[in-house]
Amino acid sequence: MKKDVLIIGAGGVAQVVAHKCAQNNDVLGEIHIASRTLSKCEAILESVREKGAMKVEGVLKAHQVDAMDSAAVAQLIRDTGAQIVINVGSAFVNMTVLDACIETGAAYIDTAIHEDPAKICETPPWYANYEWKKRDLCAEKGVTAILGAGFDPGVVNAFARFAIDQMDEVKSIDIVDINAGSHGKYFATNFDPEINFREFTGTVYYWEDQQWKETKMFASGKDWDLPVVGTQRAYQSGHDEVHSLSANYPQADVRFWMGFGEHYINVFTVLQSLGLLSEQPVTTAEGLEVVPLKLVKAVLPDPSSLAPDYTGKTCIGDLVKGVKDGQEVEIFVYNVADHKEAYEEVGSQGISYTAGVPPVAAAMLVASGEWDAKTMRNVEELDPKPFFTILDEIGLPTRVKDAKGDRPWNA
Repeated sequence: MKKDVLIIGAGGVAQVVAHKCAQNNDVLGEIHIASRTLSKCEAILESVREKGAMKVEGVLKAHQVDAMDSAAVAQLIRDTGAQIVINVGSAFVNMTVLDACIETGAAYIDTAIHEDPAKICETPPWYANYEWKKRDLCAEKGVTAILGAGFDPGVVNAFARFAIDQMDEVKSIDIVDINAGSHGKYFATNFDPEINFREFTGTVYYWEDQQWKETKMFASGKDWDLPVVGTQRAYQSGHDEVHSLSANYPQADVRFWMGFGEHYINVFTVLQSLGLLSEQPVTTAEGLEVVPLKLVKAVLPDPSSLAPDYTGKTCIGDLVKGVKDGQEVEIFVYNVADHKEAYEEVGSQGISYTAGVPPVAAAMLVASGEWDAKTMRNVEELDPKPFFTILDEIGLPTRVKDAKGDRPWNA
């Protein structure tokens, strides 16, 4: 049975989601997209039409909505008849969109934990501060809510579950995110600069020895020898999926590592040292109130503008260690994506592509009933195999590297 979709957001990830929904509208039905800026939504839909992405003839419509207004989102859900909402707007709108889905009964899918604009890098437990407070209500009303269904969080959670299912005991989960591509700009972020910088300006929390531990950004680095992209330096960072994985597998150490070049680190350090990454307003000599972080965002390139000239590949995966039949084992589950191929297909760079394809796969599984949980779930709480099957088909194939060699996940 088809399930009509409402996409919230109109950035680079939303563009990927719109294209992939169109390519699979025999399953997903009508496609609606909404944000505060109608023209951005219309531009995305025009790119879908230019690429001839629609699999079958159907509805493709843009709408204007303030996603911070839960009542307005709920009304839009009713007006469109959408049965699945894919929220790829700012993480600031998660709770209002989730509330609208609970009110209307529409399934909810997002790609990141909710954030409070006034807080940076809150102390754990992050999901329990926001989304998980609605778990009982989702179960009571039979509303499906799939949390963190992008790549990281999202696919990497499924990678962890897949590897752990092959073990008798899990000891550690190390998530490694490497972008070995080049956008050709002096300095830019691959997604919303405000969200990007907020991830890295506070304390880095990780789960080790069954407790939360802390370090500082760029204080803990390690070289990783990875498929296709080779040896890459990555630094321990705080990240969404660490919380849900640590809650579901408390006996395992859970860490997140992200690749950064020296140039990025140097520029970031200068901006932070000057106070330009602060979310707190300052007043200029002329009496103007300015939020430094928003000013930096305004002068940096729009992440979606990077796509045409982006080259190179990404490699994102989980190294999971544990015990099987009394022997120590390790499994690396991963994906490699290509920036140029992503642009040619959907007009976006590889980072947006890896973030935007998975929630569409999740929506297809909700539509088919396989992931229509009628309650709130993080991705590792769902069967990863049908997820990987669809991801293989729509652009993000999963591979496994272990004692048996490097191969497709289902080989």
